[in-house]
Amino acid sequence: MDASREPRGTLFVVGTPIGNLDDLSPRAVEALASSDLIACEDTRRTRVLLTRHGLSTRLVSYHAFNEGRRLPDLLEALQRGGRVALVSDGGTPGISDPGALLVRAAREAGYRVVPIPGPSAITTLVSASGFAPGPFTFIGFLPHRKGERRRTLQALRAEPRPLLFFESPRRFIATLADALEILGDRDVCVGREMTKLHEELLTGTITTLMAAFEGREPRGEIAFLLAGSSRAPFPAVASTGQEVKLNESPASRVRRLIDSGVDRKEAMRRVAREAGLSRRDLYRQVVSERMKKE
Repeated sequence: MDASREPRGTLFVVGTPIGNLDDLSPRAVEALASSDLIACEDTRRTRVLLTRHGLSTRLVSYHAFNEGRRLPDLLEALQRGGRVALVSDGGTPGISDPGALLVRAAREAGYRVVPIPGPSAITTLVSASGFAPGPFTFIGFLPHRKGERRRTLQALRAEPRPLLFFESPRRFIATLADALEILGDRDVCVGREMTKLHEELLTGTITTLMAAFEGREPRGEIAFLLAGSSRAPFPAVASTGQEVKLNESPASRVRRLIDSGVDRKEAMRRVAREAGLSRRDLYRQVVSERMKKE
């Protein structure tokens, strides 16, 4: 795409780096360079990105607290035949950042909307998690208040798909503790400061991840992917060489964990919490399934 040949009155929705400034694509550089102005969350942060790539396009602030007030100005710029680029502080606009209001208004007014794909913390974490491919549910940031956060987690207990969250470092450990109590000790992948100098990717159970952060305060931007209520998140290979079915029964998961080296009591405890069963009921299922196979 030659962005300079796009018709006047075009809105570019541009994905920008979530950390490493060199992740800006050549197509995104072209779109930013050919735009008359760039609507961004924080002009200081976006200026750093532009400087890194030798760009000097005019910046205007467009964030959650002024998007309604700024919208008429941006639409007027499009009406005058301008090209406007929309970016967030990092990632793709309109997912967990402002942008949807402007995109919808521009399209309804008849202007062309051109997406320029780019980095996203969502796809970055999923690609590096090792979770089995398939659908997942993006939640984003949980409510700040503890009661509301816990009610939201309670409503997600039966969700079978993996759950992807964003969280601030101040609330991360408290959120994990609530998830452990409400959802059980599920498998989790945590991405901290992804694509940045101090990037950290950790996998394990909620319990092991909380232990990993014991004695040190989490820092930076955090996303984490939590296993669904009844799915095995990591691709596991059975003795036949075939992948384990994602809809495996709690009893089958106990057997698979034991076969992988997990202590029997720990396997029973973990699966019971994940499945919302008492250990006695889970034990009965294990015995029943074993008897059917004998």
